[in-house]
Amino acid sequence: VGPSGGGKSTLVNLLLRFYDRDGGSIRFGGVDIESMPRHALRTRIAAVLQQPFLFSRTIRENIQLAAPTADQAMVETATIEACIHDSIERFDAGYDTKVGERGVTLSGGQRQRVAIAQALLQDPDVLILDDATSAIDVAVEERIHQALAARRSDRTTILIAHRLSTIALADRVILLADGRVAATGTHDELLVSNPRYAAILADGTAESAEGKT
Repeated sequence: VGPSGGGKSTLVNLLLRFYDRDGGSIRFGGVDIESMPRHALRTRIAAVLQQPFLFSRTIRENIQLAAPTADQAMVETATIEACIHDSIERFDAGYDTKVGERGVTLSGGQRQRVAIAQALLQDPDVLILDDATSAIDVAVEERIHQALAARRSDRTTILIAHRLSTIALADRVILLADGRVAATGTHDELLVSNPRYAAILADGTAESAEGKT
């Protein structure tokens, strides 16, 4: 968590090696990520962004991009955890519904949930959700996080968020500011000890969830 421009998305880009660091080191399982082939690294990390990209294909094909050999049962397990299965079933063509370029025929919340299902189907060691539930209703978001929590021991999950209900789920909160770690601790600890953290939350949670799906 942190103010705009604090370095949150930069951190995601560095972890995925969209560009490489100019100092220090980033280690994954004790291995410097710059010694790992990009493809090998990215098969172990899945990132869902605030504005996910979907191809002009069917919903099933978009989800299976993460695991082309996955069968329908595996796809549906992922969509149930992402709370999008019921919505897909209500479409006339179900999982064979074609979405426009960038998923324009779906709502913002539906696009985000399809992208989350895609990431869950990949079954990564590290799951990054970069404001990935910002267009989703708070009640639905809670159900998604309950499903993620059930598999918490299986992976590391990095949440980048502004919504209090999301941040409070974290075992450890890292406050980034000006490209540096400004504070770390639990949500409750930082809320009491760090005025900047409290101010950021007060500003970020003022956003209404009205109209989100």
